[in-house]
Amino acid sequence: MQTRLYRWLLAASAATALFASAAQAQVDTTKSTVTATSKQMNVPVEGKFNKFTAQLDFDPAKPTAGSANISIDTGSYDLGDESYNKQATDKDWFDTAHFPSATFVSTGIAPAGGTKFNVSGKLTIKGKSQTVIVPVTVTSQGATQTFDGSLPIKRTQFDVGSGEWKDTSVVADEVVIKFHLVATKK
Repeated sequence: MQTRLYRWLLAASAATALFASAAQAQVDTTKSTVTATSKQMNVPVEGKFNKFTAQLDFDPAKPTAGSANISIDTGSYDLGDESYNKQATDKDWFDTAHFPSATFVSTGIAPAGGTKFNVSGKLTIKGKSQTVIVPVTVTSQGATQTFDGSLPIKRTQFDVGSGEWKDTSVVADEVVIKFHLVATKK
């Protein structure tokens, strides 16, 4: 049960990291994913956020004019077991009763060579905000743009895993949020 709870925590963090951009694009959530991976007793545990929204505006010719606004339903975190999923929503983890979503709002996009960009912005999880820089790879094929990236965060900076779960010797402090966003230009 602790492993599942840890997955939930990790996934929630990952959900918050879900950011990218696409030239006034519609994100296809059926083809897109946001996950969070943590380690419980040094064993990787991955959870997936099943519900999120993203408003993206990105033109690779004018990357600095782009923006991203992502909202993740923390109650949609799925560790593959209903009892663990329920535990992830409690006050020690995502506290979905008080903080039903995690968000990322971009403040800038900078070219990082080729199809790589650094997206800076504010990540908010469980009411705690941190300024982050997310490396994103953008690929285009026809009218479709795909945004891939990962962001390591410290769960304790967002009070994810409080109480008995604050001990990082059982559930590691680092959580890696990964996203794969598929968008169609409008």
